[in-house]
Amino acid sequence: MADSFEQDVYALVRQVPAGRVTTYGAVAKALGKPKGARQVGWVLNTSFTATPPVPAHRVVNRQGLLTGAVHFPPETPMAELLEQEGVNIHQGGVVEFAQRFWDPNTEIQ
Repeated sequence: MADSFEQDVYALVRQVPAGRVTTYGAVAKALGKPKGARQVGWVLNTSFTATPPVPAHRVVNRQGLLTGAVHFPPETPMAELLEQEGVNIHQGGVVEFAQRFWDPNTEIQ
């Protein structure tokens, strides 16, 4: 059974709109753990079989880089999933990251 923090991460990441990205740090801060970015990353590494699905591909590092891409199953590459949603990727990063960034700390009421 998943722990409460894991379930909270999953629930928040499920709210990130298609075509947008957020960061591990923004998720952590929104969940009351401002220094928990790595913990969010670890949780998302276990999310690939979660039901309902967790769009972990929409979570990137604070510079817009797809640092979590190495953990994605080979049949569903992180960059490919983002590009299918209209997010342009160049050299492992989100093009126009600032415009694509979705901040749960201001977007969720």
